[in-house]
Amino acid sequence: MYIVPSYTLAIVFTVITMLCWGSWANTQKLAGKTWRFELFYWDYVIGILFLSLVSAFLLGSFGENGRSFFADLQQAEWDNLSNAFLGGVVFNLANILLVAAIAVAGMSVAFPVGIGIALVLGVLINYFATPYGDAVILFSGIGLITIAIILDAAAYNKLTKTIRKVSTKGILLSICAGVLMSLFYRFVASSMSSDFVNPVSGKLTPYTAVFIFAIGIFISNFIFNTIFMKKPIEGEPVTYKQYFNGGLKVHSTGFLGGIIWCIGMSLNIIAAGKAGYAISYGLGQGATLIAALWGVFIWKEFSDAPKGTNILLVLMFMCFVTGLGLVVYAGI
Repeated sequence: MYIVPSYTLAIVFTVITMLCWGSWANTQKLAGKTWRFELFYWDYVIGILFLSLVSAFLLGSFGENGRSFFADLQQAEWDNLSNAFLGGVVFNLANILLVAAIAVAGMSVAFPVGIGIALVLGVLINYFATPYGDAVILFSGIGLITIAIILDAAAYNKLTKTIRKVSTKGILLSICAGVLMSLFYRFVASSMSSDFVNPVSGKLTPYTAVFIFAIGIFISNFIFNTIFMKKPIEGEPVTYKQYFNGGLKVHSTGFLGGIIWCIGMSLNIIAAGKAGYAISYGLGQGATLIAALWGVFIWKEFSDAPKGTNILLVLMFMCFVTGLGLVVYAGI
């Protein structure tokens, strides 16, 4: 299987993860003009499962190091398969809540609050489970990112006070999504061998772990998303008939969103072999910055904001960039 050979390349992969995780939600924004998020989400999940399988058969099955996908799957112990699967279940619930938050509050709010919380808690959880890098520098970076989250919340507060009255539903959904999102990665990481070149017997290699993780997402979606379809956050209930009546364009948009997200997940997991789980996860969840950029500059979610809001946004971006830089430096 393919294994990342250096810390530098691992950082490049985590930056690609950041771009993928911060950009996939644009597909929901595009589809959302005519397509409910509950219907979009089915195609998104199918896209994740598809890419995980392609990755397992290609990158996970060729190369001299590690174990090939089928060999790895055959020798895997049940506890490790269960952990990777449970990671998918936890992620799926968190992500459905995040997608709902995006639909209610917009990308430039849901991502900084939800993914920002996931970043801070997730780095703490993964660092204490498998310490790697300079703790002082790493947590200084996380501290700056936390300040950036607070600045974004302050900017949004100025917007909602003067432009439109928005319920706290979007914020609450984002917070719940963030707490759950901070947990899923540790389940997947615990299922894998820390040595990718000579993996421990019974443990999973990255490509198998991501595939089992994707199966957890897919199967749990029949429970979680069905509930959201029948008891939606906003609007009328939707049906499976509406989903199957959708055109190729809306279905392909959700499918593309899932592929984009899973590319990020796959690269992030294999990068962890050189960067460590805390740094790899933390940089990947810098997706908050990318999503905020999309929300501010492309979707114009703050276009009518009052005076002083732009200063808060600039400070937010500066804190994010500096914080992410410190996270990278912590592993050098």
